Amino acid sequence: MSEYTKKVYHSILERTAKNLETNNMKCFIADTKEDVLTIVKELLTEGETVSCGGSATLAETGVTELLRSGVYNFFDRAGKSPEEAEEIYRRVFSADSYLTSSNAITENGELYNVDGNSNRVAAICFGPKSVIVVAGRNKIVPTLEDAVTRVKRLAAPMNTARLGCETYCQNKGECMSLASGGCAGMTDGCKSESRICCSFVVTAFQRIKNRIKVILVNEELGF
Repeated sequence: MSEYTKKVYHSILERTAKNLETNNMKCFIADTKEDVLTIVKELLTEGETVSCGGSATLAETGVTELLRSGVYNFFDRAGKSPEEAEEIYRRVFSADSYLTSSNAITENGELYNVDGNSNRVAAICFGPKSVIVVAGRNKIVPTLEDAVTRVKRLAAPMNTARLGCETYCQNKGECMSLASGGCAGMTDGCKSESRICCSFVVTAFQRIKNRIKVILVNEELGF
C-alpha cells in the first residue's frame, strides 16, 4: 500500500475517532496490527478477569493468544460443550474486561453489531466493567445504512462461511433480503436455524464515559 493511501485512511480514522470520543467512547488509533497488542496490554491489568467474543480480528492481532497467555483470568469458551459455553456467557457479565470487534463503525461515531446468540451484543451493552473493541479500517462506513449493507453483503456471508452455518448468505454470498435488488430492511433475512443475524444493536452515546474503548487499526482486519 502506498503512503498516500495510508494517509487518506488515517484521516478517516481520525474523524471517526473524534466522533467516538464525542459519544463518550475512548478511542485509540493503531498504525499497524502489531501496535494493537501494546495498547491492549496498557488497558488490561495482570490477573484481571477477561473474556472475548469470537473474532477473526482478535486472532489476527494476537489478542486472543495474549488472553490465553496465563497473565489474565480468561473465561475461554473454546472447546467447551454448549452447556459450558452458555455458563461462560453468563459469567462474562461479571468480567473486568470484555474484548471484541465490531461488524461496522460509522464515521459518525456509532458501533453497529449483529449477533446470533446475542451474548456478544449483550456484553457490549451491559455487564463487564470495560469493553475493548478492535476494528480494522475496513469496518468503517459513512452511515448506519452503509453499516447494515456491509453486514448483509460482507460480514454475514463471510462469518457464516467461517462458522460453517448452513444459510442462504453462506451459499449465495449475500443476504437473501438483497436478492430482489431492492432496499432491504435491517432485520430482513432468512429463517434458517443457523441464522447469525438475530439481534441488531447500535451503540451511540454512552452514559458511562470511557467504559467502551475502541482501537481503530489502519489495516484491513477480520470480516
